[in-house]
Amino acid sequence: MTSSTAWVQHERDGKQVLTKEEIQLPSREAHQSLVSVRYVAQNPTDIQTLDSNAFGEGTVLGCDFVGTVEEPGKDAKILGKGDVVAGLIWGAEIKGLGAYGSHTFADDRISFKVPEGVKLEDAATVPLASCTAWLALFSKTCLNIPKQEAKTSILIWGGSSSVGQYAIQIAALYGFNIITTCSPRNFDLVKKLGATHVFDYNDSSVVDNIKKAAPDLRYTFDTIGQNDSSTQASHAIADKGGVLCTVRPGKANTEGVAKHVKITDVLVWTAFLKDHQYKEFHWLASVDDHELSAELFEKLPSWLEQGKIKPNKVKLMDLDSIHEGFDMHRQGKISSFKIVYKV
Repeated sequence: MTSSTAWVQHERDGKQVLTKEEIQLPSREAHQSLVSVRYVAQNPTDIQTLDSNAFGEGTVLGCDFVGTVEEPGKDAKILGKGDVVAGLIWGAEIKGLGAYGSHTFADDRISFKVPEGVKLEDAATVPLASCTAWLALFSKTCLNIPKQEAKTSILIWGGSSSVGQYAIQIAALYGFNIITTCSPRNFDLVKKLGATHVFDYNDSSVVDNIKKAAPDLRYTFDTIGQNDSSTQASHAIADKGGVLCTVRPGKANTEGVAKHVKITDVLVWTAFLKDHQYKEFHWLASVDDHELSAELFEKLPSWLEQGKIKPNKVKLMDLDSIHEGFDMHRQGKISSFKIVYKV
């Protein structure tokens, strides 16, 4: 058994808190490699999982990491000893296993070697958000946009969010006509990433403006997942119908979605070839999503090296400042950048 110095969830005086301690990692699958973590990126799901006490005592959070392979998996074909890799793991799902610690596991196909010239802290922002965007656009159970269908119009609601930024860049790679929403202070950012039309989501005319820019709109990706975001985004879809994909698992906050719009959701964990259970939700292993995700992780090194995919802007902090970073999220102080912790 391998130990890890990790931030572990406990209940103190009725509140969920994280404490730093030595733990034993669970047993490792043959396709998983042991990684010494160097950087870990903070995601909204980390704070939401902690504050809702979703997985209980002994949970280790953290999903996005960059580190060095110490022991390759017995069946690992891509990752080798000493490789510096960026990977994705569902921190919390398996007791004691997450990225907020000194060691974690990298799935052989749902990780990539960080190319030279890409800062390690920048690479840590890539796995979860890019894979979420990729699945939302192309999975058969999400928007299912044909990759060869250039000039397809897509609305990405929340283009300056972490997922939104990757969604814009991926859509641009495939020649889509990209409409997005964000705050005016981020207009230049999303345009540089590839957005064709940008609108202020707080503008009372935003839906009408989107309809004028893309009267044939069939596809909408809501990267925010709030009641008003899904509702507004759906009403921009042409009257003949279309599809909305939300980042909220279980299609939460979609009660106000327009009747002519099909509702789907994206769960990044379908990237892993296994069943998942979260409270009342149950997802079966998806070969299609696993193969689709593996395709992305195979492409990412060259896309990053060539500058076709640019990582999120990073605010670098020490992992001992994790409570400060979580509070920044709770207070709404994170916009168009991602917190990354140095381990």
